[in-house]
Amino acid sequence: MDLSQLFSSEVPVVESVVRGAVMYLVLLIMMRVLGQREAGGLGVSDVLVIVLVATAASPGLFSADAGLVDALITMATILLFSLAVDALAYRSRRFARIVKGKARILVLDGQVQRRALRRELMSDEELATQLRLHGVDRPEEVARALLEPNGMVSVKRSADH
Repeated sequence: MDLSQLFSSEVPVVESVVRGAVMYLVLLIMMRVLGQREAGGLGVSDVLVIVLVATAASPGLFSADAGLVDALITMATILLFSLAVDALAYRSRRFARIVKGKARILVLDGQVQRRALRRELMSDEELATQLRLHGVDRPEEVARALLEPNGMVSVKRSADH
């Protein structure tokens, strides 16, 4: 094992930073377009960071030819970029809606919002399952059910049920 090769960088630092940032942005946009349900309880950006960091770490972990420096720079860039996006979202509601999404109304005053279900590719059976998890048997018992930005469904029962 050659320690000098282990800690060498074959790719310029700026290129590693740009690659990490571009991959983060492209995958964030792609995941936002796919919809909120795909994250399954984690925020879209959380899933994105997990996938990207694991991918960036892979060459440094498994390739004898790859130096750790390139992987570490890319991983640090991804994590710092994620932190920057979260900080911007914290400071700007508009930016937060773009990158984090907003809750979608699935049921309002007992009425299933078909357009929202279609947008999220959620079947009536999947909605019924989510309502049952909240102790609700029928949509008519619901004042409001929301698909939250983290992919979870929150339910508020009607006052008369």
